[in-house]
Parts: sequence; C-alpha cells; structure tokens
Amino acid sequence: MDRTRWLSEREQEIWRAFITAVEGLIDHFDRQLQHDSSMPYTYYEILVALSEAPDRTLRMSDLAGVRGFSRSRLSHAVARLEQVGWVERRTCPTDRRGSYAVLTDAGFAALEAAAPGHVTAVREQLFDVLTPEQLAELGEISKAILKGLGCPDSPPRH
Repeated sequence: MDRTRWLSEREQEIWRAFITAVEGLIDHFDRQLQHDSSMPYTYYEILVALSEAPDRTLRMSDLAGVRGFSRSRLSHAVARLEQVGWVERRTCPTDRRGSYAVLTDAGFAALEAAAPGHVTAVREQLFDVLTPEQLAELGEISKAILKGLGCPDSPPRH
C-alpha cells in the first residue's frame, strides 16, 4: 500500500515558490559577488565562516559542517582559495589526517571588500521587499526548518 503523503495542490504551489525563491536569491548573490568581487558565493561563505572563527581558523571537517558542503566540494574550493592566497591549509599537529583552513590577511581583505556589495544585495532582495511582520515570520520559519534538519539553534551568520 502506498504510504506516501503526496503534496496537495496548495502545498506544491508553496514548495515551488519557496525553492524558486531560495535558488533565485542564491543565484542573484552569486552573480553579484562574481560581478563586483570576482568571487563565487560559495567562496564568500567559506571566507565568512573563517573570519568568524577563533584565530580565523577551522578544522576542514568543521568548516564542511558549518557550511553544509561535502568534504570533496570544500576541499576543491579551499584549494582554489589557496591558489589566490586567501586561505592556507595547515596540518593538524595532533591528528596528521586532519587539516585546518586558515583565513589569510589577503583573504580577510578580499572579504572586507566584497561584504558591502553583498550586504546591499541581501538588503535589497530580501529585507527591503518584506514587511517587518513578514521578516519576523521568515525568521521563525527558518528556525523551524533548521530545527527539523537537526541544525543548531543559531544559524551561521552571513
């Protein structure tokens, strides 16, 4: 017997609107960062996570978890960030299998240069189009979704 709880027509409409909005925002932010800072959104997220970590350093496995990346995707991105001098990879002194990603001064400067344009885009495309009530609801909805996914109470800051 089929136990699938199929989406109603209204639920399908909500799901499609939601996923299209999320993908559209990420695409918009990626294009903005590429245009203004020659940096993909993925790299920006990595630099932000490192900038907020103690000593601008995170174990690679922790960085993958914070950003929700697979280890191979993160490794590739960090390799590219190393090539441009924005991140250094260091071996873990207590576990030779582990390594750390460290935000360099050049990487921090690149992040500082990219942040104003990104924040403007976020404000224009998200905060300026919603009422204060909608923003409060979006915050509560986002926390409920994160809780359902088993994520920490406080989502990462961008």
